[in-house]
Amino acid sequence: MNKPGIIGTIQLAATLVFALPVGLLGVQFLLDGKALLGGGFVAVAVLMVVLEEYLTTPTDVPGAVAQKTVGKVAKTPDDEE
Repeated sequence: MNKPGIIGTIQLAATLVFALPVGLLGVQFLLDGKALLGGGFVAVAVLMVVLEEYLTTPTDVPGAVAQKTVGKVAKTPDDEE
């Protein structure tokens, strides 16, 4: 689910604060020749960002319901034609 605006940007930045060190640790392990461990850390870092970006959490539900409700109730002039 895309979270537009400043709140979504702040949430992504907070996730990156935790995901980047894990990813960098994985890259370091890969450079040291520990492919399995390094690949695992890189995969965890990628999953942290992907899940934050696309997973619907309980805090996202009220906003999604409100957006659908407003879309059905309030019609723009383009919708009425």
